Amino acid sequence: MLDQATTQVHEHIFRTTSDGIILVDEAGIVQRINPAAAAMLAVTVDEVRHKLAKDVFYSDPGIKSLFTRDSEYTAQVRLPRRRFGLGICLITDDNRRLVIIQDITEKRELDSRRESLSHSIAHDLRNPLSAISGFAELIGKFGELSPQQQKFLTRIRQTSSKIHDMAKPLVDLAWIEAGMPLAHRPVQMSDIIDSATRELSFIAQGHKVTIATSVQNPMPMVMGDPERLKIVIYNLLHNAVIYSQEEQPVVIHAWSDEQEVFCSVADRGIGIADDELDLVFDRMYRSRDEYVREIPGGGLGLTTAKTIIERHGGDIWAASTLGEGSTFTFVMPTAQKQ
Repeated sequence: MLDQATTQVHEHIFRTTSDGIILVDEAGIVQRINPAAAAMLAVTVDEVRHKLAKDVFYSDPGIKSLFTRDSEYTAQVRLPRRRFGLGICLITDDNRRLVIIQDITEKRELDSRRESLSHSIAHDLRNPLSAISGFAELIGKFGELSPQQQKFLTRIRQTSSKIHDMAKPLVDLAWIEAGMPLAHRPVQMSDIIDSATRELSFIAQGHKVTIATSVQNPMPMVMGDPERLKIVIYNLLHNAVIYSQEEQPVVIHAWSDEQEVFCSVADRGIGIADDELDLVFDRMYRSRDEYVREIPGGGLGLTTAKTIIERHGGDIWAASTLGEGSTFTFVMPTAQKQ
């Protein structure tokens, strides 16, 4: 009775989900296609079922590749009626092929609007900020300044530069906090870590800091937005690098159990005072430590990281000892059991 109920639930999901689902056997013949997939691809179930997938879905190379590649595969594909999809190909234990297609047309449009809004706000803010900075530079050329005046002038330059750099990250954070859709596809955390580490290598070299990685192998997949998750890793690593002393290592470690994936970034930097530890994830919070305030930053990196992780159903926290270093750890649910 339970098996029958389970089958009915699976059948209901198959028929009513908004994601397209196509099941292809080992010979490449379409066994099942749900209504969403038929609608997305502008075909009928009878036109496709029991036919070779590569012969039926030949019009778009991206869609055809989902049925012809030898390995699991993810790609953006063109759908009929000028729409766009994200295709995911999974290989089952019995060598059947499960293809899932998500319509991402609206998400692409939202991303385009976000970029347009970001550039517009950045442009509108940066022009007057550039003028402020320019006039601040001119002040020093019209006579000797007192130490107090020079201090104020330095603050003007620093604040202008800070707002200039914060324009785009603020728009991105507001976009994520507003609940705008994120990508939802299988992600291998080790790939995200490798990419973020490579991007930070030049900055790390400039600070004479070594980034060491320790990643469990194999790691289970997580479901999420790879671009946003990369921002999390990048922000945590970037903070660890710039707040570390020279010749001190930064270590990123990723591991998992059957239910969750963990990732931590540890440094031997300046550390965080106990009474500030609960505040570091607050928007635009900067430590009262003068050493920290001398380092450029807008106080958005950890806020953004926390927001992204929570949008993925996870959690993030910090542990630190002042003067000895900090460790930031986040956890996310796995997409599948190991």
